[in-house]
Amino acid sequence: MSDRPRPTRSSYVAWRTATTRWRDDDAYGHLNNATYYELFDTAVNAYLYEATGVDVRALPQIGVVAETGCRYFREIGFPEPIEMGLVVDKVGTSSVVYRIGLFQGPSEEAAAEGRFVHVYVDNTHGAGSRPVTPIPDVVRAAVVRLVPQDPRDA
Repeated sequence: MSDRPRPTRSSYVAWRTATTRWRDDDAYGHLNNATYYELFDTAVNAYLYEATGVDVRALPQIGVVAETGCRYFREIGFPEPIEMGLVVDKVGTSSVVYRIGLFQGPSEEAAAEGRFVHVYVDNTHGAGSRPVTPIPDVVRAAVVRLVPQDPRDA
């Protein structure tokens, strides 16, 4: 992820806005590192709920987080809202690789960019016994819409 140029708004396909809260800032006066990951999780899962029209937690196959990462470019924090851009780098048989850009204020360059990988597992046997499975068709149909049409946008 570190060899990629700093992303801009045009790097993303779908958008949502999050309201920052007083408690999101840490003792240093900027957004706490853990909050970035909460925003990534929210951007991905809120998109899946809206785009599929189903409760993705109740599907026979669910996406579990297999990998996350974040590149920080500049400080952000309370009280301004954060715009979250979402794009998919890869849709595999059983996994999806997302990138989430965080923007605050008018800048065209991302303040941070996250990498978030979902691997789909069987949700019918409960935790501890979840073999990897193909991505459900309803989810696949939603995530392929996040793949940039122009490969130069990836």
